[in-house]
Amino acid sequence: MGNAWVTGARLRTLPAAVVPVVVGTAVAWRQGDVIWWRAAAAMVVALAIQVATNYANDYSDGIRGTDDARVGPVRLVASGLKPAAAVKRAAFFCFAIAAVAGLTLVVATEAWWLLGVGAACILAGWFYTGGSKPYGYAALGEVAVFVFFGVVATVGSAYVHLEKFTLLSLGVSIPVGALATALLVVNNLRDIPTDTAAGKRTLAVRLGDADTRMLYVILVAVVPAVSAVILAIGVSPRFLVLFAVAPFVVTVARPVLGGARGRDLIPVLAGTGRVQLLYGVVLGALLAS
Repeated sequence: MGNAWVTGARLRTLPAAVVPVVVGTAVAWRQGDVIWWRAAAAMVVALAIQVATNYANDYSDGIRGTDDARVGPVRLVASGLKPAAAVKRAAFFCFAIAAVAGLTLVVATEAWWLLGVGAACILAGWFYTGGSKPYGYAALGEVAVFVFFGVVATVGSAYVHLEKFTLLSLGVSIPVGALATALLVVNNLRDIPTDTAAGKRTLAVRLGDADTRMLYVILVAVVPAVSAVILAIGVSPRFLVLFAVAPFVVTVARPVLGGARGRDLIPVLAGTGRVQLLYGVVLGALLAS
């Protein structure tokens, strides 16, 4: 199976961490100056929090037994590949890396309130499935992903360079957050049967199969919709290039609309990550040009 720790890090989810930093940094390039070591530090923060959250979810779901009947990618604790205590330590180690990198940005910008934002990000990562009342079990996971991997990560990545908030960074955070949320939605769509049996009341479980599929389509449709808005406000005709992503959106959404279930949705998860990465790179390049 290869390196178990790499498997547990869930590389397919990493575009959710990379894209907001790329887009936020591109906004800073367009509206001011980029300080490259800060961009690198922001990327370390985002990636470390994403990997830490993946390990934390693996640990918490594993010790609860909610991963025992998974149909998705293998989990370290539930499969017995790694001891639960080791996975927990790995999560805390990655959270610590994020905290150290984030602290360098706080000191550099002297925006001490960012300490609270960083702490909120780490707590959100742990308590998604951790603690006695995980919010991921209460249908709030999608909201958290949109906020933290969309708005906070994108706007924050621009802020550490510009040291101010801008409407452009907020605007482009919407499609970034929508695609990150779509990753979670399709993941939870796949797991509706097993999550229901385990008592895990995700948003997908509460909405049901049909409405969850529609939510996924709405989220990925935000990409061309926001692209149209960007064009409408006259940013640049070059942003027409963003519509080149539309065929990929249609391709990745087709199995969801076609009723794919279980393991047949695993490629959709990977495809959604690729769409997010492609959109982020294209949008970032256009913003920086």
